[in-house]
Amino acid sequence: MNNIAITLGRLLLGLYFFVPGITKITGYASTAEYMALHNIPMTGVLLPITIVLQVGGGLSLMAGYLIKPVALVLAALTLAINAGMHDFWVTYSGVDTAHELQNFIKNLGIFAGLLVLASAHEVDQWRLQRSKP
Repeated sequence: MNNIAITLGRLLLGLYFFVPGITKITGYASTAEYMALHNIPMTGVLLPITIVLQVGGGLSLMAGYLIKPVALVLAALTLAINAGMHDFWVTYSGVDTAHELQNFIKNLGIFAGLLVLASAHEVDQWRLQRSKP
């Protein structure tokens, strides 16, 4: 049961990053505008990096490749996005503060899930090493 739960969690977390990464490609201009609205510097650099991390990291988690380091990188990215893009404590014209608070809290849950995934993968690797003759 644990392996099924971890695999399902890994697939869903991967999908959570993969799909928004793709939508950032298809909606590049609007994403850049939203980042600019939130005073994110160097949007021309940070948006492509975010896309690569989300698409590549999402695929990596879904494929079960480099789970721990990718989960930790995506956890850091999630915190950075939370601080910069879901800053509910700042009022922006046309931005719903309650929605930003909801996204902020949701991302804390995603962050926690990524930490659990990274830890669970480490425990699985430790068990594999101990079980070898």
